[in-house]
Amino acid sequence: MKQLYILSWYFVCITFLSSCQSQSVANLSTEPLISKPRFQIGDNQQWAATNYNDSNWMLQRGDTKKKVFWIRFTITLPQSSTGHLGLAIHSFGAFECYWDGKLIGKNGIVQDSLNQEIPGIVDSYYLLPDSALLTGTHTIALRMSQAYISDNYRRVSARITDYTSLIRSPLLQTSFMCTLAGAFLMTSFYYLFLYIQNRNKHVVLMFSVVCFLFCSLLILEYLKFYIDIPYTHFYTRLEVIGILTLIIAFLIPWYFVIQFTLPKQSVFLSVMGACLLGIYIFYYGHYDLTAQLLSFSMWIFSVGITVVSLQKHFKEALIVLVGLLASLVVHILVYYDISLFVSFVLIVLCMLYLMAVRTREQEKAYESSLLLSERLKNELLRKHIQPHFLMNTLTSLIDWVEESPKEGVVFIEALAKEFELLSVVAEHSLIPIRQEIELCQSHLIVMKYRKEINYQWKELNIDQEEYIPPAILHTILENGITHSLPLEDGSIRFQLHFKSTPQTKKYELTVFARNRPVPTGKTGTGLKYIQARLTENYGSLWSLENCAVPEGWKSTITIYHPHRAIR
Repeated sequence: MKQLYILSWYFVCITFLSSCQSQSVANLSTEPLISKPRFQIGDNQQWAATNYNDSNWMLQRGDTKKKVFWIRFTITLPQSSTGHLGLAIHSFGAFECYWDGKLIGKNGIVQDSLNQEIPGIVDSYYLLPDSALLTGTHTIALRMSQAYISDNYRRVSARITDYTSLIRSPLLQTSFMCTLAGAFLMTSFYYLFLYIQNRNKHVVLMFSVVCFLFCSLLILEYLKFYIDIPYTHFYTRLEVIGILTLIIAFLIPWYFVIQFTLPKQSVFLSVMGACLLGIYIFYYGHYDLTAQLLSFSMWIFSVGITVVSLQKHFKEALIVLVGLLASLVVHILVYYDISLFVSFVLIVLCMLYLMAVRTREQEKAYESSLLLSERLKNELLRKHIQPHFLMNTLTSLIDWVEESPKEGVVFIEALAKEFELLSVVAEHSLIPIRQEIELCQSHLIVMKYRKEINYQWKELNIDQEEYIPPAILHTILENGITHSLPLEDGSIRFQLHFKSTPQTKKYELTVFARNRPVPTGKTGTGLKYIQARLTENYGSLWSLENCAVPEGWKSTITIYHPHRAIR
């Protein structure tokens, strides 16, 4: 639950940060009036002058190809500023920027008869001279070229604000977003390590991947503030962002489908995948619009899943639905660049909430399994020291001591060894396979003297390094003794065969005997004990099969990799 608290804290901070973005001009009570840009193809240094008449210039850029062109803005400052002003230029290409006829900055190198164009970046910031503080009309002139992507008519815009705010605002926002990205990166690694320890929980891996993709999305979105990206590679970043958004938009509803165990999952995922892929292909090239449509589609699918789950009486679905509705409210009230990530944070919090609930349920199930295992262990021990067992064993022991003292000693030693081994192994969750085999062999010796049946033991391909839950083979052996009749030669043979593959480990215990009728409709204490011990050590990564075979009876315990029990 710590991750839930951390992300909640970040959510509060990011909401506060987004509410602070409305103050765009720090030292001006009235925002400057900026005219629409005017364009002229050609190259004339006089076009930078303040008093130049550009009334006959075009309002559209036109096809500039690889030629130099100029753009002019007029700026009206309604009052004097008390601080330093900054100018932000958003454009595609390389340019030289002039303020009232004076060069104040360059972005790349403009292509002309002497120079080959060096692409500039999309967003540039410049400190304006002191003359910018004066009330009145000023001129911004840009001498530009856009040689590499000349057919892209992306808008050119100018914005004036307090210079300190202009520089500080992206840094503050970016630093916070990177901190948030770091939190999601650490959360991603945390759940990845959890998955490595228990690889049957694929939903944990899915949550880890979503957190990592969300971290990558944050970093890519604000990478432009850390790295100078030429306009020629501007859309590469947006294409990667679109692909990440597509994957996230598919994984998040899939996560909810798994957590709420909805039916016909493959059909739903196929339809959803087709819809999301259709949106991405149809709106390819409309980058922000594509991301918005993918995010909204993800929200629609998630809400639909949650509503269906609520009808199926999943209590957690109500809180998830509230979180999804809150993300919609944030998306409506806060501008897109912030609302997109705040909405994602809320959705990830809903996912984390479900993860915490399911983890708690699994912990309760594991605790119940431990209690059941402990209770069954005690019942198993009582079964071996119950008066009926002791009375029959001692009666047989008296007869053997009277008739054959030497064999009676062997009988006593086998009985003592079995009780000693039972008392030792009962306290462990896993024991060496050799110790389990010794317990089985001791029990067969005891039962051989008690029932005067020739019990035989054989083992094949046993890996001495393997560990197994205590007394589960011993319990299967007891069932074989109870429900089997000797063969014609008066013997009952037990064969343990170990098989190992990269995916599984199998213990096959075959009883070579005639089978007694097996009662139906009732699960014995021994079978419950085996199931509890296997669940305690391997979770759900095991299976137990009992079936009649031509030789007699076979019990197969299968343990699935890559899960490893903790000794």
